[in-house]
Amino acid sequence: MFSQLCTTIFNESISKYHVVDDVDVEIHNPYTVKSIEYYLFLKNGIDTVQWHLEDIIRNPDIDPVEALKLKRRIDHSNQDRTDLVELIDSYFMDRYRDVEVQASATINTESPAWAVDRLSILALKIYHMQQEVDRTDTSTEHIAQCRQKLAVLLEQQKDLSVAIDTLLDDIANGSKYMKVYKQMKMYNDPALNPVLYGKK
Repeated sequence: MFSQLCTTIFNESISKYHVVDDVDVEIHNPYTVKSIEYYLFLKNGIDTVQWHLEDIIRNPDIDPVEALKLKRRIDHSNQDRTDLVELIDSYFMDRYRDVEVQASATINTESPAWAVDRLSILALKIYHMQQEVDRTDTSTEHIAQCRQKLAVLLEQQKDLSVAIDTLLDDIANGSKYMKVYKQMKMYNDPALNPVLYGKK
């Protein structure tokens, strides 16, 4: 199942990052360049670094100049993330290009790659919630609460995995079809953000 491939690679990416645990260290991608495995590893790598950047920027004692640099970096990371999701959707479009779409076929609320994006974030939530469960420097109440949250996250991961695999099966047999809409983010575009194009 494709979802299992995703989760395996996401967990590998997360584990490799936490060996060094440094947002500035590039993690080696072990997969063949331009393969779907390569893109999945890269996707989660972006998510993992951004997860930790989001932690860092919330430090109440952070220097404002450093915080602005981090905000710019997070914005750039978000654009990279969006571009990569669209690339993964292009992989699915190509994979299913010869499928005969049924007359009764319907479109899904989100594309396969955006569902995979959520699965990547879920893998990160599960990893970090497990870290909270494993802490020895906090209260038993905190651990119990985190254990309950972890159980919910694991159930969510299972449900989302089934939903992704079902969607891909439906696309493969023509009962669902997909479209790729470019996100057209406006805030990053100097021609579309009035704060940028209005500057003198």
